[in-house]
Amino acid sequence: MSRVCHHLGFLLLAEAVLCTAAIRFQDVLSQDRTSPVTPYKKLHGWSSDQNEWNEKLYPFWEEGDPRWKGCWKGGRVRAKLVTDSPALVGSNVTFVVTLQFPKCQREDNDGNIIYERNCTQDTPASQDQYVYNRTKWMNNCGWENCTSNHSHNVFPDGRPFPHHSDWRKRNFVYLFHTFGQYYQNTGRFSTTVSVNTANITLGKHVMEVSIYRRGHSTYVPIARASSIYVVTEKIPLFVNMSQKNDRNISDSIFIKDSPITFDVKIHDPSYYLNNSVISYKWDFGDGSGLFVSSSSITPHTYALQGNFTLNLTVQAIIPVPCKPVTHTPPMPTSAVTIEPSSNPDSSTTVKTTGDNPDGGCHIYRYGYYRTSISIVEGILEVNIIQMTNIQVTESQAENSLVDFVVTCQGSLPTDVCTVVSDPTCQMSQSVVCDPIIITDKCLLTIRRAFDEPGTYCINITLGDDTSQALASALVSVNGGSSSGTTEGVFIFLGLLAVFVLIVAFVLYKRYKQYKPIERRPGQAENQEGLSAYFSNFKAIFFSRSNEKDPLLKSKPGIV
Repeated sequence: MSRVCHHLGFLLLAEAVLCTAAIRFQDVLSQDRTSPVTPYKKLHGWSSDQNEWNEKLYPFWEEGDPRWKGCWKGGRVRAKLVTDSPALVGSNVTFVVTLQFPKCQREDNDGNIIYERNCTQDTPASQDQYVYNRTKWMNNCGWENCTSNHSHNVFPDGRPFPHHSDWRKRNFVYLFHTFGQYYQNTGRFSTTVSVNTANITLGKHVMEVSIYRRGHSTYVPIARASSIYVVTEKIPLFVNMSQKNDRNISDSIFIKDSPITFDVKIHDPSYYLNNSVISYKWDFGDGSGLFVSSSSITPHTYALQGNFTLNLTVQAIIPVPCKPVTHTPPMPTSAVTIEPSSNPDSSTTVKTTGDNPDGGCHIYRYGYYRTSISIVEGILEVNIIQMTNIQVTESQAENSLVDFVVTCQGSLPTDVCTVVSDPTCQMSQSVVCDPIIITDKCLLTIRRAFDEPGTYCINITLGDDTSQALASALVSVNGGSSSGTTEGVFIFLGLLAVFVLIVAFVLYKRYKQYKPIERRPGQAENQEGLSAYFSNFKAIFFSRSNEKDPLLKSKPGIV
């Protein structure tokens, strides 16, 4: 009997040794091998990292193992793991892992790895390619036949791969590990996984991923990566501030008496707050009081110079399923029933009939933003009040000169820039910038040269260290050599107009003096009157020949 007990004890001891020697997911996937096992809430679709790992099918190599160097032809494969963290508790946080192959290698649409021959670091990929098909050995088997071979198409914990229509192209196995649990999936050179954060404690956590490639008999490790993600109860947000004449939007210096646009950007990539009622409460720090808005974009104008502290509180009322109503004594002084929340933080689930947008249950989340800004005088406005063409001599008329008289409001500028563009103001032709010194009044004359005649769009910008303002105008420029010709044409037209007036006056006087006498009525009278009119006209312009007529000599003005 003692002999049987001894044999039974030996078997139990052997089994205990085997159980102790078994490799678990935590041993393979966790970077911190000595971390104690802590209680956790189960993530949907994830498994405990205390499950056993099939090391025969999925070998495990420590970092620094020489086998890493030969696991991939052409160099080491790198994995890049990115996340859209921070995530508001209750929302989804997404991770994207992408394999970065050595240069001159890529994965084609069929899942094959393409090697570009004669490709170096300095030359582009050539057309000479070598295709490496890792799944060629199973081209003749269907999904059902290949899954019957338990040595392949299974994960490290023995579970079979999920069936996908493109299962032949999925040459990589991705194993994610976080919060004491793991998630396994197959994919190509890139894959995505999302995790709901409702059961994850607040704070920083680490997501790790290990990637294996399909082989003939085993899966070979090729890369590892990790990334930190954050779960928070505060709404992640940022505020973009912009102003019309602000020169540098990143220096937190803005201009007095000019509206500033505050645009709140809430980080919610999983659209968790889509059905929420969001309000924005502003305190601009200038004594203007609190301002509550339902819009994420709010303008505000500071009327004083100085330093101010901006405070913003964002409130989101998020609808959630109501918990079963428990019979509790009624509250005599309140119409609101507050129930314990199922979320891991101190927020409450509120059931009400009046204060909330609808009659359902809600949770409240808040986000906060605080920053300091400076308000200075700045340049508010620029105006072009006069444009004058400068006349030059023909020998100096290589360029046409135009003087622009410019005024501005606000602080005094320290530099001026002139941009000459086409008439549509779209295509810039030249840019000239000069420093200026103005000590009293913002009034200056800017002289610019134009190579060719034509119509131009002129943008004049006056600026100082913190602000700048712009004025635009269309200007028509005449060539320097043609200015004298144009002036001569105008003089000639003026003299011609004076000559025409003199001739008209003389004709009027002579016509009144030698008015023909009507001798008989009828058509003949009209003809004689017309003849007399032309005779008078001839007498005006050909007086020398008229003086030879004895009738006009002896009886002037009488016909």
